[in-house]
Amino acid sequence: MRIIIEKDAPERTVKEYLKRELQLSTGLISQLKRKERGICLDGEPVTVRHLLKPPCVLELAVEDGEESKNPFLEPEDLPLAVVWEDEHLVALNKPPYMPTHPSLGHRSGTLANALAYHRRERESTFVFRPINRLDRDTSGIVLCAYDRIAAARYTQLLKEGCFEKIYLAVVVGEMHGSGTVELPIRRAEASIILREACAPEADGAEYAKTEYQVLATDGTISVLRVKPITGRTHQIRVHLSALGHPILGDRLYGEASSVMPRQALHAVGLTIRDGERILRFSAPVPEDIYTCIQSILPNLQSEELL
Repeated sequence: MRIIIEKDAPERTVKEYLKRELQLSTGLISQLKRKERGICLDGEPVTVRHLLKPPCVLELAVEDGEESKNPFLEPEDLPLAVVWEDEHLVALNKPPYMPTHPSLGHRSGTLANALAYHRRERESTFVFRPINRLDRDTSGIVLCAYDRIAAARYTQLLKEGCFEKIYLAVVVGEMHGSGTVELPIRRAEASIILREACAPEADGAEYAKTEYQVLATDGTISVLRVKPITGRTHQIRVHLSALGHPILGDRLYGEASSVMPRQALHAVGLTIRDGERILRFSAPVPEDIYTCIQSILPNLQSEELL
């Protein structure tokens, strides 16, 4: 990676720049220090104690080698909706029924396979680096990084609460107004998948907070805009079910639906605050959810859902 540091940038050591400006982890910096020509300044190898005197060019050997490659990840020519892309990041609109990444016994048909195909001519060694993840049957925005530095930086921003995620959910029953759910979540006993709401003092309890706003209801279903403040596994599904309004079609936390074959949950928007830079992404409401809403609430327009 080649970084041009402009003349008006402040003087600082390489280590300070890597940690404060690029927000690299201690582990990644250590890897660069161990590599031959891992850190170069104006073409010459330097240590992390070296002082950067702008203008200058900093080069970091962060390219992926064969040792980083997942031998089970094969490129596949699958539908891939790219919302936005630059040399470091890509925002994708993941369709329903597509897993985010391969798992044991399920090596193909994933978002990772599709993105590997998309990058096949630009990267000899492709490493899948999702910053956020969605369940197989949840659709919408997934952000991925193309290199280790971008992955480290945006993962840290996610941990610091700089990601604002907005979901559209169709739930069972009549709801009105808006509200906040603050219920700890833990893994259900004897299950590696199922989560449950629990008391704060319960074993394994993790704090979780979700905000919601009701957009429309016909008395049998309600359409919600949902904002998870924390990022626990299955958080929205668990919290809405705990309110007595499970997501329509959610077989895990509710029940099957005759009008919605999957959980009606879509990651419609993502806003990232990266210092003074703000990135905003949105994904149109998928046809299956919109058709379901229209069948019950025919007067609700698509633009009202965003």
